[in-house]
Amino acid sequence: MGFQQGLSGLNAAAKNLDVIGNNVANASTVGFKGAQAQFADVYASSIGGGTQAGIGTRVAAIAQQFTQGNITTTNNSLDMAVSGNGFFRLSDNGSIVYSRNGQFQMDKDGYIVTSQGNRLTGFLPNTAGVIVATAPADIQISTADLLPKATAAVTAGLNLDSRSAIIPAAPAFDPNNSATYSNSTSMTVYDSLGSSHVASLFFAKTATNTWNAYLTVDGVNPQAANAPLTAMTFDTNGVLTAPAAAVTSTAFTPAGATAQTLSFDFASTSQFGGLFGVNSLTQDGYTSGRLTGFSTGADGTIAGRYSNGQSKTLGQVVLSNFSNPQGLQPLGGNNWAETNTSGTPLTGSPGSSSLGVLQTSAVEDSNVDLTAELVNMITAQRVYQANAQSVKTQDQVLQTIVNLR
Repeated sequence: MGFQQGLSGLNAAAKNLDVIGNNVANASTVGFKGAQAQFADVYASSIGGGTQAGIGTRVAAIAQQFTQGNITTTNNSLDMAVSGNGFFRLSDNGSIVYSRNGQFQMDKDGYIVTSQGNRLTGFLPNTAGVIVATAPADIQISTADLLPKATAAVTAGLNLDSRSAIIPAAPAFDPNNSATYSNSTSMTVYDSLGSSHVASLFFAKTATNTWNAYLTVDGVNPQAANAPLTAMTFDTNGVLTAPAAAVTSTAFTPAGATAQTLSFDFASTSQFGGLFGVNSLTQDGYTSGRLTGFSTGADGTIAGRYSNGQSKTLGQVVLSNFSNPQGLQPLGGNNWAETNTSGTPLTGSPGSSSLGVLQTSAVEDSNVDLTAELVNMITAQRVYQANAQSVKTQDQVLQTIVNLR
């Protein structure tokens, strides 16, 4: 008789307890994936048939269980949780590692990093703010001011009262004389320096279904000889027939800024028998702005919010998935590394292909079921005791043989 079966059982049970103990120890580790000890029986090589007894067991593999963990909300806007497949792609001083731990923070240089200093990677935007899906790079949040944009286009949706009296040609239009126009409205526009100016539109009915539109910027009409910006014509149903396209003003030069023109789109303007009203009046310029915060969407897009009310795309977090995640090599620190067994990573934006989506201000809890692990621990303990009893029995039998007279 031999001791090998019992000893192999003791070793296997001890290894199983190690795995269970590690699972229990990491039950509160964010992004941790539990493992399972898998066993295989052992037989000696033999030419004979199936009459031989096995010589014990061995640990065939310690398989990681990449099931989804519960998602818990946090108060950190940089925290992210992956719902579905995929891993965060991190740069560890140039070496790429992967993690499910989405506890991030910002370092002094504006990079999004883990507590170990690994940088989160993703797609970066071009100068126009459009994400370019090329090779992922370290995501750095720029705190530089958003550059101002001079107003170039204005969209005006108004209703001109068809019941308004016709304004005679004399006296000429005067923005300071309300008798020379029927209605007016104003809006803020911006020059190339981001300075604001007041642009006012004045409307004077010149004949039935015909109006003149005048423009002033800071009280000055940029049109030559105080001429109208455009003439507006409506049909008998109150629908604008002319101008058929956007109307561009004469160029004007704000102090210290670049000369600019304003293009006006009156396509949504009507002339009905109702009071004058402004339904919409928008322009595409803005002053400079400072970064006040940012948020991450489910697709990983990081959008910066600025003090001037504008937003800008700062980057996009990417995820990587593997054909065989169990083949990843655990590195510790909540990180894994790619191996030949795992396959090459499939990297893309969250929500694309087989990749999951992101949830911000949240983290993924460990997927360890503590109750199940405690039950497994009791079972493993009993298995260890049973194998110890097997060794004891073998010893007693051997002792009996030795004591034969």
